Amino acid sequence: MTTTTTSSSSTTSKMSLKLLVDIKVDRVLFAKASKDFVDFLFNLHRLPIGAVTNLLTKTNMVGSLGKLCESIENLSDTYLLQQSQDKDMLLKPTTLIPPSFLLLQDFEGNSEMYEPPKLYRCSWGSKCSNYVTLVVNTSCPNCDRLMNDSVTYAGKKKMELKGAGGEDGFVKEAMTYMVMDDLEVLPTSPISCIASLNKFNIKDVSSIQEMVVEFGIQEAIQLLEASLQSRNVLTSVFLKDIKFKKESNMILQ
Repeated sequence: MTTTTTSSSSTTSKMSLKLLVDIKVDRVLFAKASKDFVDFLFNLHRLPIGAVTNLLTKTNMVGSLGKLCESIENLSDTYLLQQSQDKDMLLKPTTLIPPSFLLLQDFEGNSEMYEPPKLYRCSWGSKCSNYVTLVVNTSCPNCDRLMNDSVTYAGKKKMELKGAGGEDGFVKEAMTYMVMDDLEVLPTSPISCIASLNKFNIKDVSSIQEMVVEFGIQEAIQLLEASLQSRNVLTSVFLKDIKFKKESNMILQ
């Protein structure tokens, strides 16, 4: 389910998630999620690495990707074949579907639509017109001149992302889904719920609480970062600095 909260400066959509939490060990067992959240998770898999670094910033990247990004920034243009053009292409990767759209589409409204990217070609000759690029001033593969002649997109003004049945996104809306702490996604069923409790060796159900949280753009960035660092992603994002009541209000339905 997606809800909308309004502030004085902007309107931001957020999703509601139900978390099943083991309060004895402060761990999320799984989330009861709607189509919107599952579509968001699946879109994470489509983000190019350079876009992930830009979204998280190089200082927050786990491992060595942040240092790799920093080395590109610091490398003098004199070492690059096409000067600053190559640096921009590496640091700000351009894709047919914008990375920001893939990550944030469920929070901005009109999630199925986005403006097509600008395309460029070389206008020197007929053989050159066979090539197009997303990056202006790329060298033409045929004549080596700059490709800076803007090409008009001939399809719809806006492009749509829809499933085979005309529904937006990837998964069906009629279902609810279980998202495990490590982001494994399963259809919700009584059997899968019981299997999850057995997996975590839960003997005392009084230690289980249901917790409703909001998931928006800030949490999306945090989840992306946590997914690169941990197998306890939901716990890392939602259970920071939270103290639970000791009485249980578990709802297994």
